[in-house]
Amino acid sequence: MGKLGDMMNKAKQMAKGHPDQADKGVSGAERMVDDRTGNKYDAKTDKAADTVRRSYREGGGTPER
Repeated sequence: MGKLGDMMNKAKQMAKGHPDQADKGVSGAERMVDDRTGNKYDAKTDKAADTVRRSYREGGGTPER
């Protein structure tokens, strides 16, 4: 696995170990996109944020490649 894959795995492990902090980061990113796009894609950012949160909470998410 390359450096990007290693970094991604480390980020996933950190998020699983600190879900409250990860939630703050996801919420901040979602807010930033909504602000910059004038909420044009609000439904899509909500769906994406929920998917990301599920990936590190309760063992959910997509399988490792």
